[in-house]
Amino acid sequence: MAEIIQRDGTWAFDGSTIRITPGLHRSVSLFRQTYGEITVPLEAVSGVVLEPERKRGRLRLRLREGADPLLQATGGRLPDAADPYRLAVDVDRTGVAEYVAEEIRRALLLDQIPKEPVRAYLLPGPPVPVSVRSSDGTVSFDGTRVRIDWADTSERVKRATGPRIVDLGDLVQVEWLPNSGYEDGCLRFVTRETVFSKLPPEKDPYALDLWGSARRDLLTALVATAVTARLPHPSTRTAADNREAGVHAGPRPAPAVPPAADHHDVLLRRLRELGELHRDGVLTDEEFAVAKAAVLRGF
Repeated sequence: MAEIIQRDGTWAFDGSTIRITPGLHRSVSLFRQTYGEITVPLEAVSGVVLEPERKRGRLRLRLREGADPLLQATGGRLPDAADPYRLAVDVDRTGVAEYVAEEIRRALLLDQIPKEPVRAYLLPGPPVPVSVRSSDGTVSFDGTRVRIDWADTSERVKRATGPRIVDLGDLVQVEWLPNSGYEDGCLRFVTRETVFSKLPPEKDPYALDLWGSARRDLLTALVATAVTARLPHPSTRTAADNREAGVHAGPRPAPAVPPAADHHDVLLRRLRELGELHRDGVLTDEEFAVAKAAVLRGF
């Protein structure tokens, strides 16, 4: 057993898995403490490095592309302090850290673990049900559907539509951007009907606008990860999607998106909904014009 215990957390490697446990010190981010212990199978790892810093070092675990729904959902946008795959190491413990890293490297070599992307998640993500209260409302996921209950401070157009419930089968993807404290974040659930919509997050009834406490809003990544873990793996993207992303791939099944004939019906329905909100006084003239223009641009 190779193990290193730090205020930031503990890494323990038994030859087949790396058990990452967040520290309990108040300096450890709320997101890491809430996400809890992570067990990483060796086959999900592509490498490990010890990065020297001026006052301390940092262990960093690199995972294979597509292995972890957390990394897939957050897209590398987690702040360093919230990244569970980084461990701050005191100067007098760098020798232990290097030993742990070398044991992991040796096991990767002996087991001949490839570095190529994987076609299925090797980590499960957070357990469900999961619920997070954010600045824009409370978002919950029970494994089969997402529910959004708006806060009193949410935009009127959102509160007027009532709670938003989306079945997992209707979701195409989840988009997540953290609230940095300087710029608002967003948690958006893209459905088959809204895949072409470009409403701003503050007006989109399928999105939470994250503008409050950056520390607490970061927890919305828990829901984003739990949903992502239960959506089709990104390796099922079409060849066209991969070319757009700069990745070469062979033919793959096309994702379910609404046929062209349905786009017109969706557009009319969205415009009718906006018109009703405008007539009822929920949307001002300016808000209606902005929302209408965004819907038309999306289609």
